[in-house]
Amino acid sequence: MNSVAKNVCHIFRNCSFGGNNSSPLLSSLQQWRGIKVRVRGGNVEQALQIMQRKMTSTGMERLVKRQGQQTTHLKNSEKKVLARKNLDRRLKSQDLARKLNSILLKKIRSSP
Repeated sequence: MNSVAKNVCHIFRNCSFGGNNSSPLLSSLQQWRGIKVRVRGGNVEQALQIMQRKMTSTGMERLVKRQGQQTTHLKNSEKKVLARKNLDRRLKSQDLARKLNSILLKKIRSSP
């Protein structure tokens, strides 16, 4: 758990643990990636667990690991997962484009 947090700090270089964590770079990147974690009741361990779950689900953990290892090797299982996600994303985008195209054509044809 702490290794993930340390790797994140290593990437951003200017964040500090404890006290005031209001680094403008870190906060802007978190907003850009959409990751926000609240520490409730001073329970930092639980907040780190939640952060790791969010990072895993958004794919940021893979970026952090890749940055720390300086390698480009992906396991075959990771390649399959990424290929499936890319295929789903592409199919969804094509389907949306088809729907929008048909809506626009209907509007154009119905206008006098």
